[in-house]
Amino acid sequence: MMIQSTFRAALLGMVLILPAAAFAQQGGGPAPRQSATPNADWHQTVDDALGKPGAAQPGDVWRVSLPRTDLKVTLDGVQIRPGFALGSWLAFHEHGQELMVMGDLVLLGTEVAPVMRRLAEGGLEVTALHNHLLRAQPATMYLHVGGHGEAGKLAAALRLALRESATPLQGAAGPGGDQTVEGVDTAAFARALGREGRATGGVYGVAVPRAEPVRDEGMEVPTAMGSATAINLQAAGNGRGAVTGDFVLTANEVVPVQRALVEHGIEVTAIHNHMLQDEPRIFFMHFWGVGEPAKLGEGLRAALDRTNSKQAAR
Repeated sequence: MMIQSTFRAALLGMVLILPAAAFAQQGGGPAPRQSATPNADWHQTVDDALGKPGAAQPGDVWRVSLPRTDLKVTLDGVQIRPGFALGSWLAFHEHGQELMVMGDLVLLGTEVAPVMRRLAEGGLEVTALHNHLLRAQPATMYLHVGGHGEAGKLAAALRLALRESATPLQGAAGPGGDQTVEGVDTAAFARALGREGRATGGVYGVAVPRAEPVRDEGMEVPTAMGSATAINLQAAGNGRGAVTGDFVLTANEVVPVQRALVEHGIEVTAIHNHMLQDEPRIFFMHFWGVGEPAKLGEGLRAALDRTNSKQAAR
């Protein structure tokens, strides 16, 4: 959810936003979008305005990872890695004559109101605020944000909002090092899951796109902007693994997936929406589990089998 959150977390957050002028209208209604042709160097413009480098992702997405490396969070005795469930991110994509941005910001409770206020002042829209985990210390919240407009203005408004939190804005494009996950059998996990992933920052992340396209306000949402199921695995000690992330589900899949997870000893920790005008209507189901990697993989595969996901490559 968390594709990365992370890989998802994976891959994780979505929403659409409007220019700052939207809030200047009488009655607070949305202003008409102002077209702004992204120049050839808009990737660099975004990086410069945010103060953090991004990286190219499939689907012509430019994604900036903002892991909360400043936080030390534990859950059920497991210290959470930043790329496992603490991965803020912002993803930018050209759409017509403007840029679209979607993202998921990991925040402490005391950071939520100041960040949300700055987002509103900058014309950005928030469409979800929720937990991903239960019992985590300290508790973290996840705020979904997005928008449309000119690269520099979008990124500058986002940076002002991020400054209301302790989110690190310096460093590499994303979690680095630890290209293996020591202390946990990722191969056994992948075999049981039936999907291959990638290890980075001590986290093994798997992204599972849906078979049908996901759209918001009529615009297709690439998987790198949060439309794929995200599954993350990290070591939990004594050969055990911990898993988290989120399933991307249609309404008729919510109950079957919930039951499959619970039947396999994996806890469902949140069910909610990220987008407002999505087609089909999409629900996000977050989960948490600790155990033998192969058994965790089996449980997650049972849940995936109840979704309309793309088939694994053979």
